[in-house]
Amino acid sequence: MYTSFFGLNEKPFAITPDPRYLFMSERHGEALAHLVYGVTESGGFMQLTGEVGTGKTTLVRTLLQNKLPNNADVAVVLNPRLSVIEFLETICEELGILAPENRGSVKALVDSLNHQLLRAHAEGRRVILVVDEAQNLSRDVLEQVRLLTNLETAKQKLLQIILIGQPELRDLLAREDLRQLAQRITGRYHLEPLTREETAQYIEHRLRVAGALGEIFDSSAKREVFRLTSGVPRLINVICDRALLGAYSKETRRVSRRLVRSAAAEIKGIPYTTPLLRWAIPVVGAVAIAVIAASVWPLLGQRSDSAPAQQMDTASRAGNTVPARQAAQIEPITETVAEPEPRPQPEPEAEPATEPEPEPEATLDQQLLLAGELTRLAPAFEVLFSLWDLEFDEAVTNGCDLAQSAGYSCLMQRGSWSSLRQLDRPAILTLTDSRGKDHHVVLQALQGDTAQLSIAGVSVTHRFLDVTELWFGDYILLWRPPNGQTLALGRGSRGGNVVWLRESLAAIDDRYRAEPLDSSIYDAELEQRVIDFQRDHRLDVDGLAGQQTQIIINSLLGPEDTPRLTTSRLARE
Repeated sequence: MYTSFFGLNEKPFAITPDPRYLFMSERHGEALAHLVYGVTESGGFMQLTGEVGTGKTTLVRTLLQNKLPNNADVAVVLNPRLSVIEFLETICEELGILAPENRGSVKALVDSLNHQLLRAHAEGRRVILVVDEAQNLSRDVLEQVRLLTNLETAKQKLLQIILIGQPELRDLLAREDLRQLAQRITGRYHLEPLTREETAQYIEHRLRVAGALGEIFDSSAKREVFRLTSGVPRLINVICDRALLGAYSKETRRVSRRLVRSAAAEIKGIPYTTPLLRWAIPVVGAVAIAVIAASVWPLLGQRSDSAPAQQMDTASRAGNTVPARQAAQIEPITETVAEPEPRPQPEPEAEPATEPEPEPEATLDQQLLLAGELTRLAPAFEVLFSLWDLEFDEAVTNGCDLAQSAGYSCLMQRGSWSSLRQLDRPAILTLTDSRGKDHHVVLQALQGDTAQLSIAGVSVTHRFLDVTELWFGDYILLWRPPNGQTLALGRGSRGGNVVWLRESLAAIDDRYRAEPLDSSIYDAELEQRVIDFQRDHRLDVDGLAGQQTQIIINSLLGPEDTPRLTTSRLARE
């Protein structure tokens, strides 16, 4: 899509940690030097922290791929939410150690690991353990990590450990009960975000790696990116990627400050606010909370007075169990009475057979891990094509090229659930599992707070919240452009697509009518009608009829056989 438009070999701002795109800022260089020294010289215990998206994982991947000696064996733990047994089993699996007979024994696992470490040491090999997202390690697992540092010879540690985590990791290791572990850390480094100058250099660096020959982002756009992201590389990637898509839809090869702002506003979780608004939001929020509290408090008090039984029940559930214990200690007073003659008891009726409890359904992450290579892009395109009653040729490597030959077009961008509802088309979502691997699934339908997905051809249903945890907003959808052309229309455009735009807007609502209907020139009046339409349908208000605007128009007027995410048509507001 936009890569060929800008003369790029690939997308320059992908959020996957690719060592080829590592920008060696002063702080990134220092952090990498600390890691290299820790695993090659000191034989120590290293800690690397940084805010989310600052490039920690990319640094470690660069270390593992390019900076390690040839005699190094590496174990990488990506999912730290493990028990002690699971943690040790993962390390053994990473190092190719056969599981002991007593697999559930900590001692057996540690003994197997120790034997392997001694064997590696005798062969002159280094063994390195890398734990990502280490701030999520439990207290027991951290204690086990400390014990692993005891595996040593008279002169050297047998296992070199690198803990990578968010700033919470520093707070965790500062706890009094973990001081023994903290004292064994020989090197610490906290990775800070990029400066304004480094942000501009970072953008240019990634564009050059992707094959850019000239400047695409002007200086004001780079400054705006820094202001919106505070120099966090992952946020920079997200905004710059969306800005390139916006520039492509407008057929401009320069990304301006305005395009960057528009991109940030469309991305979930990165709203654009002016400095004044950012100052005012906390103040207004505090006032609102005070007003709500003042109005709700009397109601809460009134409700409590009218429901003493509910209060007592709540207090009991909160842990006020002393009266219950005291009552349990009082022996009941019983009277001696003559026992009646026993009566013949009827035979007990056979209890009805109880159905076995259903097994818990697999999580979305588990389903993706099980699917593996079956979630490649080509099978996802095949499912998407079937929803449009199109034939898919497995020999074609690019599904969008195949769609174009059939008179359809792909829209590839990053958005949110609201934008998908608005476009109302089935889409291919890119999901990332807990191990960092990307999967392509098809979003078939939306209903309530659930999404119907096709994973490797199997239809499953999950909550939005579960999908959102694995989805960073990337999607691909198909649509039918007018006359098979996907040109963005703006002031001065000419041709049959302009006539289609005039007639379509008039058919949707007379308020959007721009005379004469048969004119093939995009004039000022038509531009105003497009602005009115965009404002009414919560689109970017720029007066340009790009792909999103055309898709919404197409949805309002499209044939009934067009596949939809929802059963209802878009509201004509």
